[in-house]
Amino acid sequence: METMEHNLEPLQGLKIITEAIAQTKENIKGHSFLFLLWGWLIAAASLLFFVLQSFTAFKLFFLPFPIFVTIGIIISLVNYRSGQQVSQTYLGFYLKNLWLVLGIGFILSVLINLKQQYPPFTYTLLIGGVGTLVSGLVLRFRPLVIGGILFFAFSAACVFTPGQYQPLLQGIAVLTGYLVPGYLLKHSNA
Repeated sequence: METMEHNLEPLQGLKIITEAIAQTKENIKGHSFLFLLWGWLIAAASLLFFVLQSFTAFKLFFLPFPIFVTIGIIISLVNYRSGQQVSQTYLGFYLKNLWLVLGIGFILSVLINLKQQYPPFTYTLLIGGVGTLVSGLVLRFRPLVIGGILFFAFSAACVFTPGQYQPLLQGIAVLTGYLVPGYLLKHSNA
């Protein structure tokens, strides 16, 4: 088998390394979009769920979740497809697949909990915590790590919170676990 040698000048090698680092930094900032998208959608769905359930006679108070999740999936897919022309890093590939698997876990968790007639908030917060914490560790972005830990804390708090108030707890968790880190990531110098 023949090997090909590339003789790079030191400045050419430095330029390639600098460009790779710059691309990775740009990719890290780009991950903020999905945290912000899902943060706003889930926070809004949680608040609407709580208001409709607690202060109205509307029987379909759960509808904000399937509607907003469907919107989120469509926007996420459009966002993914628009970014396919750019070369994908291993980091981007890993995070995309992590959240795809966790998304399936979210849906299954909700369906299982609904079948068993339990509110799904404890488990969806736990799954969100796993994804956020792992994303923060992989991206080496401390606010996401803290956000993931907060998701775990809110998940545990759901066990001791009456079902009526669990959507509010989820809304607060998403504000602190997705939105705050998402905005910090968007405006970071990383």
